[in-house]
Amino acid sequence: MTEININGNVVGEPVMVPTKSGVAMCSLRVAVNSRKFDKATQIWLDGDTTFFNVTSWRGLAENVASCVKKGDPVVVVGKLRVREWTNEEKSGTSVEIEAASIGHDLSRGSSEFTRVSRSEFDGLEGAAGISHTG
Repeated sequence: MTEININGNVVGEPVMVPTKSGVAMCSLRVAVNSRKFDKATQIWLDGDTTFFNVTSWRGLAENVASCVKKGDPVVVVGKLRVREWTNEEKSGTSVEIEAASIGHDLSRGSSEFTRVSRSEFDGLEGAAGISHTG
């Protein structure tokens, strides 16, 4: 799998769903726009938008579900998966990221960090908490 970093905006509320075995999983969609400055017109132009399905697990999933909201600018680091899909009516390509880390993009706002005890996540490595304060 390919490592990827993206900066974008959350386009819907994160959805927290436990797996059948009780493991926390949170999914969200992130839109990434390219922008360029047109010197002739002196305005910024939006390019194509790419939508990523982002999945997080365990402690990260719980932190994302409690801190990240629709419209938030975020930075996502994870593993890229591209999957082809087909149903009875249409087919397409799904671009997914299994997140290792998700946080607010602090170049576009502020956030307050609250450390979460590792014991709250059964000793899992990589657990961290982010508290969003608006």
